[in-house]
Amino acid sequence: MKPLLEIKDLRVEIDTNRGLVTPVRDVSLSIAPGEMLGLVGESGSGKSMTAMSVLRMLPAQSARIAAGSITLDGHDLVTMPERTLRGIRGGTVGTIFQEPMTALNPVLSIGDQLTEPVRKHLGLNRRAAHARGLEMLDMVGIRDPRRVMADHPFQLSGGMRQRVMIAMAMSCEPKLLIADEPTTALDVTTQMQILDLMLGLQQEHGTAILLITHDLGVIAQTCQRVAVMYGGQIVETAEVEDLFERPQHDYTKRLLSFLPSAAVATAPRERPASVAPAGSPPLLEVSNLSVHFESRRRSLFERAPEPVKAVQDVSFNVERGTTLAIVGESGSGKSTTGRALLRLVEPTSGSVRFDGRDVLAQTPEQMRALRSDMQIIFQDTYASLDPRWQIGRSLGEPLVTHTALSKGDRANRVTEVLELVGLEAGHADRFPHEFSGGQRQRIGIARALMLNPSLVVCDEPVSALDVSVQAQVLDLMKDLQQELGLTYVFISHDLSVVQEMADDIIVMSRGVVVEHAPAAELYADPQHPYTRALLAAVPQADPSARADRAERRKLVDAGLAVQPTAEVPGA
Repeated sequence: MKPLLEIKDLRVEIDTNRGLVTPVRDVSLSIAPGEMLGLVGESGSGKSMTAMSVLRMLPAQSARIAAGSITLDGHDLVTMPERTLRGIRGGTVGTIFQEPMTALNPVLSIGDQLTEPVRKHLGLNRRAAHARGLEMLDMVGIRDPRRVMADHPFQLSGGMRQRVMIAMAMSCEPKLLIADEPTTALDVTTQMQILDLMLGLQQEHGTAILLITHDLGVIAQTCQRVAVMYGGQIVETAEVEDLFERPQHDYTKRLLSFLPSAAVATAPRERPASVAPAGSPPLLEVSNLSVHFESRRRSLFERAPEPVKAVQDVSFNVERGTTLAIVGESGSGKSTTGRALLRLVEPTSGSVRFDGRDVLAQTPEQMRALRSDMQIIFQDTYASLDPRWQIGRSLGEPLVTHTALSKGDRANRVTEVLELVGLEAGHADRFPHEFSGGQRQRIGIARALMLNPSLVVCDEPVSALDVSVQAQVLDLMKDLQQELGLTYVFISHDLSVVQEMADDIIVMSRGVVVEHAPAAELYADPQHPYTRALLAAVPQADPSARADRAERRKLVDAGLAVQPTAEVPGA
């Protein structure tokens, strides 16, 4: 069969102040109509650069396609006029970008951005485009699509923004869909829905899909073939079953070695002994925490709508030196809970006590001082870094505010922490846009560790990392916890990561805690149907497990249909 997309000997070069960089070298790929090809590799291996070269959307102005050819349905995209290429972007070829916050326009409503592609490429009028937008939002699992159409990107959670990006990319039913980490920011249940949606698009419309992901479970469950990238080159291409059973390249073997074994998947780690003296109170005590947001009126004549109850009556304790994980769907209130602990979002009611101090009673000055001992790793690292500052300055800023260290000592501390998270001292002189998504995630972790805090709220700290780096970072976080007595509130949609880290787990749904139990008990015998749905939705890194996908989807759908209540099994 003639390929829909064919890349031959692609070479991409970037002129930098450190000389010429070649992130993609001699890459050759082909995708047949209706085929899903997986592209995996470490952060910085050239996956996204290869994908963005297809539509000549290279991220840096100094980047260029130096050699090779890219043809789509027989048309040369490298030499195609820009005017013609604009007609292909978003229409014939849909793109799901890795970081939706930077891909979405912050000043336009979701509705304006969602209807633009279908009006341009399908010729729909305003009313028909609006109806198509509502249909797509509903299709990707967004509740209350009419409200979301009127919202702006900053008003949505990371997972909801990702779903909006997916809706935009799929709205014109493209021939080719380039999906760059399309489910990275999504919880496992939504991930299953989105993957089913993409598979449906592939089967019903013959859409070819280039799927870039670090999740080998997703690859195993969806793709027909997979290409492995390392150091800007393709090191192995194979059928999915062959790659998992008989990997040929040493790098592929190393990637697969990081997958959890069946024993690990069913037996969580042993709960470590608490570092707290016997009889001492928990480091963090949260009681009946609620966070409500006022909904704005659509017009002067509309009654004020009911406030959004993002978090409702959440209670838990966290012992010193242990990890409490919070899991749930996107929009379930996980991140809002984490931010409320540090008063980055002001709670509506309830109490938060940290190391015996009433957090909600602190003055702004006292709260700033207290935050040196309570840090957060943000989900969207690019949005949390100043694009005009070099990384060294961003990392060193907390040291200027909270310590009396000299300039030289601050520089040494920055270097020390960069190396702890797998980066180099020279990275301190670079700007955020010069890093891959996974590298920026490591920078966010480094910044949280700069002041040696007692409590770290980790909001999806490894969601953008490939499996090898993810394993390194998780090992680092566990080592730091043992060495420094760190306490974590670990927010994640990845149940395998939670299992690796957690001593206790809270499961949230629509702002309510539906289950709270020690990790070993929760994985061995989940009590709530929603918890069972989350566990069933975890993609299995085994191509032979595709056969039971329909049965697992039934279990997921049944669990999601159960309305959350204030009763907390296992609490």
